[in-house]
Amino acid sequence: MNLQQRIELLIKLKTFIEEDNNEQWKAAKTKASLTNPWFTPEFINIAVKQIVTNFLSENKLQQWVSSYSIPEKNNNPKTIGIVMAGNIPLVGFHDFLCGFITGNKLLIKLSSQDEILLPFFVSKLTEWNSEVKELVAFANTLKSCDTYIATGSNNSSRYFEYYFSKYPHIIRRNRTSVAILEGNETKEELQNLSTDIQLYFGLGCRNITKLYVPQQYDFMKLLEALRTYDYLIEFHKYKHNFDYQLALLIMNNKQYMNNGSILLSENASVFSAISHLHYDYYSDKEILIEQLSQNNDIQCIVGKEFIPFGKAQEPTLTDYADGVDTIQFLLDLN
Repeated sequence: MNLQQRIELLIKLKTFIEEDNNEQWKAAKTKASLTNPWFTPEFINIAVKQIVTNFLSENKLQQWVSSYSIPEKNNNPKTIGIVMAGNIPLVGFHDFLCGFITGNKLLIKLSSQDEILLPFFVSKLTEWNSEVKELVAFANTLKSCDTYIATGSNNSSRYFEYYFSKYPHIIRRNRTSVAILEGNETKEELQNLSTDIQLYFGLGCRNITKLYVPQQYDFMKLLEALRTYDYLIEFHKYKHNFDYQLALLIMNNKQYMNNGSILLSENASVFSAISHLHYDYYSDKEILIEQLSQNNDIQCIVGKEFIPFGKAQEPTLTDYADGVDTIQFLLDLN
């Protein structure tokens, strides 16, 4: 396949997804939700819509590709070993897309938490063009690859470093996102912020887990806005986390705020648990921004001068994880 054929296949996938009336596709989404209860039908549909809108648009694909020197035909394809995460639905799709669009061979190790949706997409691509079978495969172990892209926890990343260090590689660790508030946010902005916090139960690296607020900040409007996702408390796995985090705060005699579906407490850590949002006060925003720019745990920042409220989980094709340009990395292999 040449580059244009690969683009056309991706556009065909977009059209297929948008129809949303195929029984096989419906069954795949249902199976994914049953396999991993954190992947609710609502959140699967939101993740897929994000991919269709921001990754598979013909204009966006063509513009993305034209900004690189991607050969029309890859005469020396490399085998790319990809270890995918499974914290939110199809979180590894962008890595797949980068490898596929550059015409390399992909050997993918899926997370056990997300092993239904991407193989279904690949099966459709293969159905439309049998050459895809030569480019994309799935495996439980990744051996004899030319390079590796691995996403995991801080703990698993140490193993990735050990096993993949002698190969060209991209290894991603735990990251999270934060928001800077100024205290004059509108009701709409705060409701959009609640999506940045609560979408996918807060499990994504682009979900906000820490707020920075000015001194004397009034949390009442924020707590009310966060009620947009009150229904999450009806989900038993989320409820168990909420009850556990609440018990910890009470037993440790910590001050907290609670609107019935999410907990807020002052904490220096940028990482917070499911159903628990951390915050800190700041007095000088410029100093805060400088500090955050040096923090390797931060994936993105939401705020009036940064990513707009409500857009944290809507990355574009050029919003590369950890700021590493995956396309250029793959092109440089040749």
